Amino acid sequence: MNAFTRNILLWYSENGRDLPWRRTRDPYAVWLSEIILQQTRIAQGTAYWHRFMERFPTVEQLAGASEDEVLRLWEGLGYYSRARNLHAAAKQIVAAGGFPTTLEGIKALKGVGDYTAAAIGSICFGLPAAVVDGNVYRVLARYFGLATPVGTTEAKKEFTALAQQLLPEEDPAAFNQGMMDFGAMQCTPQSPGCLTCPLQSTCNAFRTGRIALLPVKKAPVAVQERHFDYIYVRCNGYTAIRRRGPGDIWQGLYEPVVMERESSSMRAGVAMAKEKWFFGPLPEKYFSSAGGQAEPKLIKKGVKHQLTHRTLIVDFYVWETSARPSLPDGYIWIPETTLDTYAKPRLFELLLEAVRS
Repeated sequence: MNAFTRNILLWYSENGRDLPWRRTRDPYAVWLSEIILQQTRIAQGTAYWHRFMERFPTVEQLAGASEDEVLRLWEGLGYYSRARNLHAAAKQIVAAGGFPTTLEGIKALKGVGDYTAAAIGSICFGLPAAVVDGNVYRVLARYFGLATPVGTTEAKKEFTALAQQLLPEEDPAAFNQGMMDFGAMQCTPQSPGCLTCPLQSTCNAFRTGRIALLPVKKAPVAVQERHFDYIYVRCNGYTAIRRRGPGDIWQGLYEPVVMERESSSMRAGVAMAKEKWFFGPLPEKYFSSAGGQAEPKLIKKGVKHQLTHRTLIVDFYVWETSARPSLPDGYIWIPETTLDTYAKPRLFELLLEAVRS
């Protein structure tokens, strides 16, 4: 065993985080934690893990739930494709008669990639597969002085091969979890604990003064700004919502009446229609078809909602009517009191908070 691996294992034995899914080797519990934590901080994800384990103690119960129920339980975590994949994979597992025990079998589950498969395989079944995530990239880049930009195909091959070489076959779970914790707690992105680091004397980045320069990151994707109006339509105790279709963000979740306003990027000719975000400007006929309040009333302006590659700037409106206006296809009228039973993206929840306050 090389010195790097030995030091990581020793550090983990003394400093590893006590997480609830680490107290079991049940692949269902571990898999659930890995899916939740794919795009979520541990502090937030732990509460959701407990919530899912209480509601669906077994994979059979998760597989037997409706998609709406799974999405409602997932509300607030974002990246809702994870929840749909989780549900689909649960059905795969049940149909196969149990959780797969090989790396190939685990990778075949919906929503499971190389990292997640390696984590589950090593922790639950002792499979000698190294995990490579952001924490691992950072630790390896700094310690070995690797300058290949992370996020590239070349980096994935290089870092995966190195991590696999360092992995102790006798205890892959401890090493993988040790690397994740070491990157999250010791070799952090900002202000790493170099002065107390057991790898300090042999760390390339520390010796060459390149801690802040490694890992090298691929050029970021430009963030696009878009402007929307969210309109809460209220008519005699009912409101109008529609379910977002497949092939788009927030698939399967419900939204209120949504319009997009022209932005500089739209004026510059950027194609927006393909993303199916909205049904376009609300024609005057929809306003004139309703009794009561002639136009939507602005209740909150400039709500900022950040997504991975776009920033949404949204104005919230309430539209009180005495007669149901004609709306585009796909909208349904439901009692306002039942809104909490529908799975919604966070932006819709923010609109409801504004309406209720």
